[in-house]
Amino acid sequence: MIKKKKEAKVSEFIPQFPDKYIGKYPIICRSSWERMYAQWLDSNPFVVEWMSEGNVVPYFDPVKGKQRRYYPDFYAVVKNNGKSRKFLIEIKPYKETVPPKNTKRKSFKTKKHQEETHITNQAKWKAAKQYCKKMGYTFKVFTEKTLFLQEKR
Repeated sequence: MIKKKKEAKVSEFIPQFPDKYIGKYPIICRSSWERMYAQWLDSNPFVVEWMSEGNVVPYFDPVKGKQRRYYPDFYAVVKNNGKSRKFLIEIKPYKETVPPKNTKRKSFKTKKHQEETHITNQAKWKAAKQYCKKMGYTFKVFTEKTLFLQEKR
């Protein structure tokens, strides 16, 4: 029996303030967290412009052994106290930002997939940081620990 791969929860986002959105349409959110963050960017008065998956960062993928292209989830320009800052933002589950824990319960296939995901993410983020330094941007990875910080208070 062939297992069907679990499909991502992809949805289209329609901004309430389309004049702030500078990217291509349709705006695709690949998770509920991305959708929530897109809503935040759209409605936040300090965000003067934003886009989804609009920047291309070339990187070498050590898992695949070849050059690839990385599209960070969001680009945003935030203005505060008269100063503008530009950000590239990636939304990821926390477990994909740290080395995977090897437990006896995990199958070899699961361990391998988690290790490869972590290695690839680290390569993407290293390239993104270099790209941001060159462009004058700041790179951020947001997880459930940062996205839902307000809810815990």
